[in-house]
Order: sequence, then structure tokens, then C-alpha cells
Amino acid sequence: MHGFDWTATDGAGRGEAGAASARLAGHRLVPLATALLQEDGRILHWSEEAAALSGHPAEEAVGAYAAELLVPEGRRHQADELFKQIMAGSGWSGIRPIRHRDGTDVEIEFHTYPIAGPAGQRLLLVTGSDVRALRQVEADLAVLDGIFNQSPIGMAVYDTDLRFVRLNHALAKINGVPVDEHIGRRVSGVLPGLNSAEIEAVMRQVLTTGRPIVDARSHGRTPGEPRRDRAWSASYFRLEDSTGRVLGVSSSLIDVTERFQAEARAARAQERLALLAEATARIGTTLDLQRTAEELIEAVIPRFADFATVDLLEPVLRGEEPAPIQPDKPILVRAVAVGEAYEAGLTRAADAVGATTEYDAQRVYTQCLRSGRPLLRSHVDEEVLRGLVPSSDRVGPGIAAGVHSYLMVPVLARGMVLGGAEFVRTRNPEPFTAADVALAEELVARAALAIDNARLYRRERETALTLQRSLLPQEIHRTLGLEIAHRYLPSSLVSEVGGDWFDVVPLSCGRVALVVGDVMGHGIRAAATMGQLRTVARTLATLDLPPEQVLTRLDETANAIGEGQFATCICLVYDPVDRTCTVASAGHLPPVRVAPDGTASTVDLPPGVPLGIGGAGFEAVEFTLPVGATVALYTDGLIERRGQDIDEGIALLARTLAGRPRTLEESADAVLAALVAEGTDDDIAMILARALPVPAERIATLDLPGEGPLPAQARRFTRATLQAWGLAGHSDFAELMVSELVTNALLHADAPRRLRLYRDDRTLTVEVSDAGAQSPRLRSSAEEDEGGRGMHLVSELAHRWGTRPTKEGKVVWAEVELPYRAG
Repeated sequence: MHGFDWTATDGAGRGEAGAASARLAGHRLVPLATALLQEDGRILHWSEEAAALSGHPAEEAVGAYAAELLVPEGRRHQADELFKQIMAGSGWSGIRPIRHRDGTDVEIEFHTYPIAGPAGQRLLLVTGSDVRALRQVEADLAVLDGIFNQSPIGMAVYDTDLRFVRLNHALAKINGVPVDEHIGRRVSGVLPGLNSAEIEAVMRQVLTTGRPIVDARSHGRTPGEPRRDRAWSASYFRLEDSTGRVLGVSSSLIDVTERFQAEARAARAQERLALLAEATARIGTTLDLQRTAEELIEAVIPRFADFATVDLLEPVLRGEEPAPIQPDKPILVRAVAVGEAYEAGLTRAADAVGATTEYDAQRVYTQCLRSGRPLLRSHVDEEVLRGLVPSSDRVGPGIAAGVHSYLMVPVLARGMVLGGAEFVRTRNPEPFTAADVALAEELVARAALAIDNARLYRRERETALTLQRSLLPQEIHRTLGLEIAHRYLPSSLVSEVGGDWFDVVPLSCGRVALVVGDVMGHGIRAAATMGQLRTVARTLATLDLPPEQVLTRLDETANAIGEGQFATCICLVYDPVDRTCTVASAGHLPPVRVAPDGTASTVDLPPGVPLGIGGAGFEAVEFTLPVGATVALYTDGLIERRGQDIDEGIALLARTLAGRPRTLEESADAVLAALVAEGTDDDIAMILARALPVPAERIATLDLPGEGPLPAQARRFTRATLQAWGLAGHSDFAELMVSELVTNALLHADAPRRLRLYRDDRTLTVEVSDAGAQSPRLRSSAEEDEGGRGMHLVSELAHRWGTRPTKEGKVVWAEVELPYRAG
């Protein structure tokens, strides 16, 4: 019958409930039958006592109509009318016969209680007892007086003004007050040490509603035990006479001090478990050392402590492993998190976040950290506090703030002492206990592991960042005819370092290679792979390999690294003389090109596959970059965002670069402001390159027809050009190299096509283009040989020399170092 609201619906019903309650006390002598009926008279519940009185078992009665089961047909109409009257809410009690299963009549005293069932359904609770048995009980009621006086349970009767009318000796003994000193007085007058206001409020509720209340708790101290807190469980029910007139309240009371204390301990344990569960969920959500300490503070204030602080040893903050604390040396700790529940002033008296404090070897704080065991001072006075704080000037503010209990727990992880966590109570009147120490140790242990993980992460991240920075270009080469701006941003603290890189590689004849790549993955391994690929890419580019061949060789290198290391890469070679860009991509994002008029678009080129896939070919695309035009190369960290299509990011980059003219540095800053305003969880590498005009005094070109004394023409042109450039002192070497290169082209490559002289701030380059595909090489020559020494001569005179393929053949070039001068 659980789940029903056993609430009487009118005054008569409530009165009968009180009378029935009195009878229920003697249910062992007089069986009390109970039944529950629906509004239509169908039986829902049939007790064992009902089965015994009627002879009808429950399986036969439940579901049947009560009138048909118990009332002879001749009296059924009268019974139906009475049932309707009861269900209308008037309630009824009386004596009526029922028909036993064997055909005999049994006199039953009935009491009915209309009640509300589920969803407001009207039900009727019926109780009944054999009249003959009741008469016997009434004859024995006198015995109850003896029970009242002899019961070890405290019992009392109160009038409607809640004054004592009667009580037994057991209750007088519990209270430590004689019986006659209770009579006519209220609980508050007899027992001022109890929670009398709550007790009397409960009794008034019983008087008003008629509903009994069981296990109402009272607590406090009585005259019988004035120095000990006790707890009692009391039950109250309303007393009424046969007419329903309210006479007062009766109570029974038992001592439950031990159970009360056990429940209080259980409640505190439950609260600690809840705190521990919540703290576990909120501590260590990041790999930030200081944030983890702050999460510990937030978890314990104000539920566990009124003030708390976390201090860490200096090596921990640097990502290092702290050394064991020596018995004769002081320690230096830094406050990383401080919190206070109330404005008591302790935060002003303690170290601010970031401040450091030195504790000498004999201080209690130092000894606690050295031992690795918690320090508990349940009760703190001025003398105790003086031994806890690092300086005496903090004693006064601490006492003024109300410090009365202190707990310090070392922050331990993996056998190392990282620092200490202090907990203080000021307004919370309860001192710290052994159970609080256990809870604090568990909380601090969880925070300590997260702090140590943050320390290890910081150390690994710093190592990776150092490696990464060392592998990136330390100085960007200034190239003639091209202005370059670059940006590199490592990922935010939440993520590991990545494998993004960029490079600017100076090539022969003023050309430059721009390389941007991105190794898939993060961490030291990705950074190391990036370093290998960048080094190989730089080497390949300096060999004058075209971009597509650079990527092919890089793909082979990535395959050789193995272990599933993949990377995207884009390589662009710019020639400042004819302003051509030759670019190839290995699965990388397309460049963005901005025309001199400010319009921006992406460069359409074959995407290729990432490096490391193996066996794929790469194609190059060539386009012109006119003076004033800009090209942007970048990694995906710049334009990728969660929930955003990658094309949207590229379009935003193009819109940011387009428009009014700006300096290249301003454009780079604008891109970061627009696309990386809130940080990024991936590395970002970006190169912006803008074409500039090449001064006429920096380059000179001579077309070489297929007839005439071409070496002599080339020598005269070289001498005249160098004299005009103020480099006449280098004419002899330059003329000799030009003569040998032109002659070599005449002998081995059909014919030379063009001579070009180019100088920048540090080198003079001579290059001869021809229609041959075969590159010149150094050959051994005997003394009697008339030729074969030309390239040996060039190799000796030049700082460096080499060849590169072209669409029409090849170019052979040689460089001479010039004394450095700006401009």
C-alpha cells in the first residue's frame, strides 16, 4: 500500500483516525482488519485480519464488490446508501454485522477514512474489529495505566496549551526533573536547554492537523545531564474523546543519542564524499600549473576552509624536478593560488600570488614539507600561530581575522615534494579533525598529480619549442626585387607544439625559394621531423632543382623517416629578373595572390598529395608577379577553425590582404588580427612576398646570336658593364669566367643564347644560357690536351658555380664575392 496519500478528508474522519490510533496500540489483543475500496465499492486491498474475520481470503476478496461479498441481499440497498454517504466526505463509524463465508453473522465495529489516491482518485480506508474482542479489551484498559507508569520509554500527555498533564517516571528521569515540577508547565519552561521552540511547533501541528508525527528529533542538554548533549526521537499523536473533541497531545520518547551522533558522522562523511567527487571533476581540467592550483582553492572554499593557499617550490615552476629538502637548508616557495571565503583580511596578511617566501630549516612549515606528512593544529592561539607564519608581523592580522584552526598538507607527486597547501578556518566554528586531514590529503594528492603533469608538460613543451625555434630560420635573407614579411606563432598553451615551418632560400642569380610546410601531428617528434624536412628542402633548393623535383625528393625523404610521418609543403621559386613564380604543392593550401590594384585571388595549381605517401608525381605552375603584387604562403593553422569550412578561412585571408595599399608588415599584422584574434590551438607559419622593381644598375643582359666572335663580344660587354657599376677591379676574373662559359656552350651545347650579369650587395653573378640539356662537368686533362680545362678554371675563380635546367635548355652560372656594402 505504499504510494498512497493516507490523508483523511474531513473532521469526522480525522477524529476516528485518532481513536483508531489508540486502538492500534492494542492490535496484538484485538485484530484490526483493514481494507481499501475504490469509489465504486470494489476491493483493492484485503488484510490478513480481514480474511480471518470474514473467512474470505485475499485472493477471493480483492477485485470483488464489498457489498456483494459481505452484505446479505436484503440489506444491500442500505449498505449502498451508507457507502455513498461515506464517499461524499462525511465519514462514518459504527457497528454493523457482516456475513461470514460460512453463512453466520459477525458483529464488527467499523471506522472509515475517505482518502486521496494517485491522481486525485477517491478511495476509502476501512478498519474493523470484532465487537466481542473489543469489549474484552475495554475491560483490560485499566492495565494500560500500569504500562504507562512502568514503561522504560518516556511518555507524556499535554493539554491543548501544550502544558504537561501527565508523564511517567521514565520521562522524569530522562529530564532530571521530578514529575510534579512538570505538571502545568510547558517544555520551554521545564527544559530550557532543549530546542523547545521546534518541539512545541511539532505539537501544535499535531493538534491542528490530527496527523501523528513519528521520529521527531529533539536535542540539547537537560538538568539531568547539564554537560552532555543528548538527542531523542519522539512520536506525537492527538488525543480526542468519543465525540471527537480534542483533548491534547500524547508523546512517547526514546534516547537516540548514539544513533544521532552516528547519523551526524555519516552526514559529514557524505558531505566529504560529495566534496571529493566535485573536486575530482574540477581539479586538473587544464595543463596549466597555476590554474590547477586555483581549481584546488575553488574546490575547498568555503565548504572545507575559510582561507587556503597553495605554494610551490621554485624548481617546480621552472618545470624542473625539485631536489629533496635538506635538513640544514632553507626553502623558497612561491604563492601560486590564494583564496578566501569572507573579507576577513587574511589575503592581505598572506603572500600575494607570485610573491616568494623563504622558510628557514627549523620552521614548522619546512619540517612538514621535509617529512611529507600533514601538519594539524586543531586549535590555534597567538603562540601557535607565531610558530606557523614566516614572520611575526603576520600574527596580529591572523588573530584579528579569527584564525582558530590550521591544516597544512604537503603537495606530493611521484615521491617528490612540490610545495604545500594550507587550510585555515575562521568563521567555521568546527576545528579540523583527523577526518578532515584525510580528505585534505586526498584533495591535495589529486591536485598534486595534475600539477606535476603540468610541470612535465611545461618542461616537454619548452624543450619542443626550443627545438622548434632552433630549426626555424634565424635570419631571413634579403633578396633583390622582393620584399618579404613573415610570421610564426606557436600553438596556445593548451596544445603541444607542432611541425609548421617556413624558409627563405637564396638561389643563384638573385632568385629566391620560398618554402612553407606543415608536419602532421604535434610534439617533439613532429618538430624533429620538421627539422629534417626543412634541412633537406633547403639543400635541394640550393641545388637549383625546380620546385616539383624538390617536392619529389622531399617525398622520398619523408618516406625514409617512416613511422607514418606525413607533411604538406609548398615550394615557390621567384626570379626577380623576369618576375616569374614557379610553384608546386604537396597537398598544401593554395597561395593567395594580390594584384597591384588590390584584388586578391587564390592561385590555381595541382594540389598534389602530402609528403610521405610515396610514389606520387608533382606538377609546377608558373605565373608572373608584377611589381607591387603580393603572394602569401601559409599553413592551415591560420585559416582553419572549428565549425568553419576551410574555404571560408581562405576567403577571409584574401579579403584581409585585398584593398588599400599597406606596407607588408602592416598586412601581416592585419592578417593575424583578423584570423587569430582569440589565439590558436595549432602552429601558424606565414610568408608574404611583394615584388619590387629591380634597379637598372643591378642587371645587364646580352643576347648572343649564333654567329661572330661570341666570346670576344661577351668579354667586351662584361668589362664595360663592370666599369659602369664601379666594379672594374673584378673585370679580369669576370671576363675570364664569361669567356670560358661562352666557349663551353659553343663546343658542347649547340650555341649560347644569352649572357646575364647580375649583382646584389654581396655577389656578382655571371650566367650563360644555352640550348643544351647536358650539364658541364669537371674532367681530368692530360698535359698534352688542348682543351678540357675551362670548367676547372671557372671552379677555381668562382666562389661557387652551378647549373639549372630551363624550358629551352639550361643556365650555367658562377658567382664572385664582392666586398659588402649597403645598397
